[in-house]
Amino acid sequence: MNTRYPIPAATARVETEVNKSRFIATITFAETVPAAREFIASVRAEFPDASSHIYAFKIGYGASITEGVSDGGEPTGTAGPPVLAVIKGADLGDVVITVTRYFGGIKLGTGGLVRAFGDAAREALAALPVRQKIALKQIGLTFAYPLYERVKLLAAVHNAVIDAEEFAGEITVYLTIPVDEYVAFAAAMTDLSNGRVHPVELN
Repeated sequence: MNTRYPIPAATARVETEVNKSRFIATITFAETVPAAREFIASVRAEFPDASSHIYAFKIGYGASITEGVSDGGEPTGTAGPPVLAVIKGADLGDVVITVTRYFGGIKLGTGGLVRAFGDAAREALAALPVRQKIALKQIGLTFAYPLYERVKLLAAVHNAVIDAEEFAGEITVYLTIPVDEYVAFAAAMTDLSNGRVHPVELN
């Protein structure tokens, strides 16, 4: 499982023109296939009079990915696959891209279409802001009052965020922590409490 990988931080749109045909490439984040398909449908609805809408998506990262592609009515292999090749070649996960075409009256030919759609995808990718996706885990732990400040410090060291706190006979805190910090945090918590406090995974 990849616990950290680059993903789109926003939506980017770039318009290019080749021999009077307009190519509008829109690229964004999609964590699931249904989310990707919803985005594709929204772009189609935005440009209902376009000549074609093609798309490609890559959900996941590394060895665990799901891909989808469509030529959207363009000649087979000239639109979707070149765009998919662009996003497959990028160090990026959870990404969907559509390229909307308005035909300008001049046929581009098979090679011309491949270049035009691929270039449109590259332009959009170049304009896309990127951030790190970090897999998170929710945990809870209960401990004695004297440990409170040290637990908060330990949480900060391991990039954990305290979501809620309950004060009763003991203190219970609920945290969200990066998955790749959890094992080290749990070990440090065991050391801090002399083996008395163990985090409970909540998801």
